[in-house]
Amino acid sequence: MVGASVCRLMQSQHPEVELVVRSRQLLDLRDASEVDRFFQETKPDAVIFAAAKVGGILANATFPVEFLSENVRMAINSIESAHRSGVQRFLFLGSTCIYPKHAPQPLCEPSLLSSPLESTNEAYALAKIVGLKMCQYYRRQFDALYHSAMPTNLYGPGDNYHPEHSHVIPGLLRRIHEAKIQNSPTVTLWGTGTPRREFLYVDDLAKALVHLLTLESPPDWINVGTGQEISILELAKQIAQTVGYLGDFELDASKPDGTPLKRTDPSLVFSTGWKPQIELKEGLARTYRDFLNRIERGTLRSN
Repeated sequence: MVGASVCRLMQSQHPEVELVVRSRQLLDLRDASEVDRFFQETKPDAVIFAAAKVGGILANATFPVEFLSENVRMAINSIESAHRSGVQRFLFLGSTCIYPKHAPQPLCEPSLLSSPLESTNEAYALAKIVGLKMCQYYRRQFDALYHSAMPTNLYGPGDNYHPEHSHVIPGLLRRIHEAKIQNSPTVTLWGTGTPRREFLYVDDLAKALVHLLTLESPPDWINVGTGQEISILELAKQIAQTVGYLGDFELDASKPDGTPLKRTDPSLVFSTGWKPQIELKEGLARTYRDFLNRIERGTLRSN
């Protein structure tokens, strides 16, 4: 999702830049020899690392080994091979789940490693911390401009709509859409509905990443978010309005809520000249249109 958005942006606003793109079918970032061969053959000037094994609470809880091992392998293989091939600019994409469960809100960059992580996505967070620290250490030891961006929860065109392993917005959007089609009177939400989350439209993130590549001396890592949050129940109601679903919501409090509140402090990235442009209401409408178009074309991602 992120990579596709960056490519759309570069092709429309920077057509002079030659893009080197590989899908997971063509390049397995878990395979060190494959990754090394790719970098030696292509020798890019700069890298935006947007690859990851991702998923929601259920996926993270079910497959912690894969979420840790696969993400660590992809990060280390790519960073090491990029450096060996002479890449001087590497932008690693992480997540704000790197911050501790009970870090002061809003989440700011110095909170990293200050206390324990949220247990429901600890494996993924640890992997992203490894990638962030690898970039920081390469920058310190080799004077290579390797740095990281930590976006808040993302959504938008090309998201993964897996019925069990997707993130909150694509998961809710699919379930609420299906409830509308099936005339279901209710949709069940995991947890109490009270946790509050922040969401960023993927095209806004793409603009932030391209912007960060223009900075001469960016921070080692920087939050990318809106600084605004919404409760899960309020979010579900807004998605229902977008979809045109008129039913009710039931709350299953036996399921985990995760972190009670998660909101970034984006003041550092704002100070560099970037700010998000797409409000949640508009972003949800764009996302739903893309969802319907992909269903019609038979290209909906649900793996």
